[in-house]
Amino acid sequence: MGPGEGKHSLAGSGGAIFTRRNLLELAGLAFATTAIPPGVAVAETAADLNATPQGATPIMDTLSKYMSEASERALPDEVVEKAKHHVLDSLAAMISGSEIRPGRAAIEFVRAYGGREVATVVSSNIVCGPIEAALANGVLAHADETDDSHGPSRSHPGVSVVPAALAAGEQFGISGKHFLRAVMLGYDVGTRVTMSMGGPGYQVATHRSTHGTVAAFAAAGSAAGLGAQQMRLLLDYSAQQTSGIAAWSRDAEHMEKAFLFGGKPAAGGVTAAMLVRSGWTGVDDIFSGPDNFFEALAPRENGAVKADPTQLVDKLGERYEITRTNIKKWTVGSPIQAPLDALVGFFQKRPFTADEVRKVVVRIASDEANTVSNRDMPDICVEHMVAVMLLDKTATFRSAHDKARMKDPAVLRQRAKVEVVADSRIDARRPRREAIVEVTLNDGTQMSEWVRDVRGTAENPMPREEVVAKARDLIAPVLGGATCSALIDKLLALETLKDIRELRPVLQRS
Repeated sequence: MGPGEGKHSLAGSGGAIFTRRNLLELAGLAFATTAIPPGVAVAETAADLNATPQGATPIMDTLSKYMSEASERALPDEVVEKAKHHVLDSLAAMISGSEIRPGRAAIEFVRAYGGREVATVVSSNIVCGPIEAALANGVLAHADETDDSHGPSRSHPGVSVVPAALAAGEQFGISGKHFLRAVMLGYDVGTRVTMSMGGPGYQVATHRSTHGTVAAFAAAGSAAGLGAQQMRLLLDYSAQQTSGIAAWSRDAEHMEKAFLFGGKPAAGGVTAAMLVRSGWTGVDDIFSGPDNFFEALAPRENGAVKADPTQLVDKLGERYEITRTNIKKWTVGSPIQAPLDALVGFFQKRPFTADEVRKVVVRIASDEANTVSNRDMPDICVEHMVAVMLLDKTATFRSAHDKARMKDPAVLRQRAKVEVVADSRIDARRPRREAIVEVTLNDGTQMSEWVRDVRGTAENPMPREEVVAKARDLIAPVLGGATCSALIDKLLALETLKDIRELRPVLQRS
């Protein structure tokens, strides 16, 4: 697709008029965007699509043009490689998530709902509408604790960006190269939205969830081939769908969390892209003017809005946020990553058995201790996972999700040795996921490690082979070894795919 090809809009022009039936279909999440083929119902020129509307700020002008040009913009080789890692990691999370209760519920929902056969529901035999597929795949991606995370925005970008780009990409038959660029744009724009409102502090100040706010923007719009003017409307409709209350933390089943982090924003992003591509009108600059995005959602101090809109375009095209996004080495909650890294380091320094250990002290941040200490789910219980690591010398997806083992006397014996301490030194390092781990052996030997750069973070990234090894552990038990290998090969050569729909046979169960 060349610049401007397939990019069309009726926004602000009084173009296509929808029938009542069209609107009812949209309300049922089965809106048929392909009913308006590219170039058929469109009168605007390329100049119209990229013109700056009166009243749009320079920030919006810069942002929307950058977004519209993303599908044609070449990326540095190292950034492309990083993007492949995150696509692989996110799809692996969806596949393993299909066997977790929230993932099963998502598949059951779309199977019952039905819809046009357009987009893939991962790890199933379902093909449905793109909005429904994005919803289901987003829930699958965060059904568990295996997906990526971006510290500066306190979000999990991959769980919504990848499902949204995949669903819209299948709708419009984009290439693998275009898909990668759409994913990159999703990471770049969504994270900047939350960072412009203070990043991690935003949730504390407002009780709104950063995870629900950050991810509905950009990726699907790039996959849909929107022009700059359309991108401004995409941001408008995405902003209208951002929501999420921090109460998700009270959901013990992880289901609402998976919906909020992944399913809702992925579906919202695809909905926004399809509405705008079909000619809907809206506000040209949702980030400025009366009742704008920041007025509605940003924290306030003494009545004044605390937001920095310049963050929306800060180093855009220079600093790629995917390079600052972490991939978990271990398929457990983020605060448990550093303690497991420390134990592996101790094993490498001196071999010892679990029974040789007298005591383990894990020092983490106060909010992390509240999140992962003595939880009833194995993969987010730090005491349990330390015990498993002491016994197994590693932590696999299967061992981290073996709930029955939480009652195993051998595990309980080791777990009794583990003490979790909220440490002010680690509090001062937040939002970084650091930990101090102290192990005392029966012979009096003491080992201590302050893990500052967790494996898989931007400061200590995993090379391709480690990302692949993690993905294989997640994918092969579900789809089988041969399909797993075929999928990994395709994802590591995404730029060679002529149509992203070529992934479908290796993403689904027969």
